[in-house]
Order: sequence, then C-alpha cells, then structure tokens
Amino acid sequence: MSVTAAERTAMLRALELAATPGVPLGPNPRVGCVLLADDGRTVAEGFHRGAGTPHAEADALARAGAAARGATAVVTLEPCNHTGRTGPCARALVDAGVRRVVYAQPDPNPVAAGGADTLRAAGVEVESGLLAQESRALNRVWTFATERGRPFVTWKFATTLDGRSAAADGTSRWVSGLAARRDTHRLRALCDVMLVGTNTVAVDDPRLTVRDEHDRPVPAQPLRVVMGERDLEHDRRIFDETQPGGSLHLRTRDPRSALAELRARDRQHVFLEGGPTLAAAFLRAGLVDEIVAYVAPMLLGAGRSAVGELGITTIADALRPVVTDVTVLTGLDGEQPDVRLTMTPQERES
Repeated sequence: MSVTAAERTAMLRALELAATPGVPLGPNPRVGCVLLADDGRTVAEGFHRGAGTPHAEADALARAGAAARGATAVVTLEPCNHTGRTGPCARALVDAGVRRVVYAQPDPNPVAAGGADTLRAAGVEVESGLLAQESRALNRVWTFATERGRPFVTWKFATTLDGRSAAADGTSRWVSGLAARRDTHRLRALCDVMLVGTNTVAVDDPRLTVRDEHDRPVPAQPLRVVMGERDLEHDRRIFDETQPGGSLHLRTRDPRSALAELRARDRQHVFLEGGPTLAAAFLRAGLVDEIVAYVAPMLLGAGRSAVGELGITTIADALRPVVTDVTVLTGLDGEQPDVRLTMTPQERES
C-alpha cells in the first residue's frame, strides 16, 4: 500500500468525522470522508448523518464544489456502488473528477460492494486498507451484522458475588447500584433492540426504555421486543404506544428465528436483558457475542441464578468467556461500587 503522510492524517480525521456524536443508530455504517488537494490541503470534509441523508462522499463533494476535481478522496469505507435512497458514491466521485481514492475498510455488503472496481474502471487511482482495523472497530456491530447476516447480541446481567440475580422471594431491585444502572442505560443507547422473554414481562413489567441520569426517556429509543409463545396482557409497559421506538412480540422460543426476524427489520444490535431461561437459550445456541456483567458486593446464598440450564455437568465443559475489560464503577449516593466485566465468548457461531 502506497499512501502519503497527508493521507494517513486525513484518514484519522475521517474516522473522527465518522464518529461524530448524535448520529442516529440505523442500518447504515458510520462513514467519514476528507478531500485533499495535491499539496495535502483539506478541500472539504463530510460524514454520513443517518439513513436517507447524503453519504459521506456526497456530503464532502457538495461542500467542495468544483474544487473536488483532481482531489484525493480519503474515506473510511469503500465507496458504495449501488442506488438506494441515495445514488452510488463511486459514480459521484468519478463524475466530480476525483483523481485518487484511499479507503480503509472494504464494504462487506454484497449489495453495495464493487465501488473500487467502478473507480478503477474509470481511471481513478485506488488504494485500500489504510487504518482498516480502526474502521472495522468503529463499525464493529454493522460489520458483524453484515458479514454474519444476523444482529450482534450483547447479553447484560447483574449478579451478586454468589451468582444470584434475585433473592429467594423473587425480589431483584436493586442488585446493582445506581452507577451500574446508569451505565446500563449508556449501553442500551448503543443498541437498536431491547430483548426480554415473556416471563420477564409478565413478572417484572419492565419499560425497556433508555433513560438519562434524571430517569427521563431519551428521544431516540430502541425497539422493545419480547420473545416467547405466552400470551401477555396488553397493559404491560413494554407495549406502551406513547413511548417512541415501538414494540414487538416475537412468538417463538428459537433464538435463531428471533434474530432472523430482527435482521429482516434492519436491526443490527440486540441488547439481551431477559431472565436466566432466555439467556441460557442464546448461550446454548452460540448466539451471544458479548457479555456485560455487573457484579455487586453482595451475598444472598439462595435465589435465582443469573443463567439457566446449559447442559454442563462437569467443570471441564464450563463456558469460559475471555475478559476484555474490568471496570470499577464508583458508587453513587453512598453505595458500594459495582464491578463491570466485559467478556467475549471464545467460540461464536453465525
């Protein structure tokens, strides 16, 4: 790969643009673009602001105008090659007279891929792979969902030191402290689906909304989904039509079927917050991609386990996820701190 120092600097800037806060979650990846003149000056910048808005390349080209002719486009993702709500970016770059394109990550979407070939066929110089891993990390969920054909699943649970998610009488408020609960809402906001089982809805009646530090719902909400064949009362809070985001009852017990339906609805990231039975079903199916556990300095000695039956009878067969992060969450309002463990299963199936 032959790139200049100016192009590397521009790619770092394009990644910053792609990560601009406030871009709504959706079926599209986060993408940034920087146009450079021959002397390395920045001609224009652009980034994608969500489904239905101009792609990063189109945004930058519109800002550059005639100055785009002869420029180098530095983009975090291979320019798309298809017409959807917007036109193909590869063709827009050719029409604007761009001389060279440097992109980070190849587009894994077979519908949109092929932009590099279109550019080369039109005589545009193309270099790929610059900071590709950084681009994949930025769009890790979108990349996973596109490559695997199903949503990425994050399983979150709160537990005591002895692995209990509720006391013997069924009470579970609150196993985790206020800091952990606020952190949970931060993670919820990164997902486009909240998923629980029918028993959780029947017994706990959760809202499944994303709320701020003042316990107020934020404007952009994930789809609230309950999974299972059991009939539920329509007055359950998950079905509250006054809340944005919408709700859905998937009448299946099969995790693969549920994920297929959610993928068909362009959903990419499932936040699994159901009880031990639902968690066990996803684990047994090999459909948990990330585990986030909040461990409270508390002992119950009895009560509901954090996860249900996994069919494991000997220690040698234990599931051993890889710990990728350990964070102590400072207690609020005089509470003891909780510990957040982030883990990745060692083996993941598609």
